[in-house]
Amino acid sequence: MTGAGAARGVRDSVRGVQADVVRCERCPRLRDWCRTVARIKVRRFQDERYWARPVPGWGDARARLLIVGLAPAAHGGNRTGRVFTGDRSGDFLFAALHRAGFATRPVSTAKGDGLQLVDCYVAAVARCAPPGNRPLPEEIRNCREYLAREWALLTEVRAVLALGKVAMDGLLAMLRDVGRLPPRKAYAFGHSVVHDLGAGMTLYASYHPSQQNTFTGKLKAADLDAVLAAVSRHLRRDPPSRTS
Repeated sequence: MTGAGAARGVRDSVRGVQADVVRCERCPRLRDWCRTVARIKVRRFQDERYWARPVPGWGDARARLLIVGLAPAAHGGNRTGRVFTGDRSGDFLFAALHRAGFATRPVSTAKGDGLQLVDCYVAAVARCAPPGNRPLPEEIRNCREYLAREWALLTEVRAVLALGKVAMDGLLAMLRDVGRLPPRKAYAFGHSVVHDLGAGMTLYASYHPSQQNTFTGKLKAADLDAVLAAVSRHLRRDPPSRTS
């Protein structure tokens, strides 16, 4: 065990990781940026109070699917307090998760909007919104402990979906750190690329659902649907009801 839970000599938990993430102040550049964005805001969110803190992972603690993204959006997760919630990337992702039966609703606008993840947990390799959506390598390393703790606690996970190359690289670095992967083996990134991680664990890769990818057609809804269908087959999940 690592982190605050280990220091206190108490059993770690998903809620404990989430609480430690919210309190984190390890990256001054990111903390300053998140607070600045929350103070200046943008016109469409002028009347909203921003979260402006590190954003924890969330979802089903018994999930068999772990989704790993890059970082919260400045006016998405940094505003709502829930990763992928309240921005265009999240709109694209949650619609796909709903079609695949991993989410109870197709849209997520706020933490209390009623959307729940089913058999799925979502996290990011960086927990604070970075300037230009580009966290520095050392900032991703500072967050690695949280992903490692989630990995240890989410004991039912059998499939991991990495959204983008940075997310996949950060995930693989964490797995190497915890002794789950060979130190020198290379894993190619590409949309719909699949890697067998052994012991019944499979890594799936997808382009990130950023506007840059979805608006240009680099990532289409059918593309992400196909990856999630492959995940569902691996997990032997029943297809979602047509009326859901």
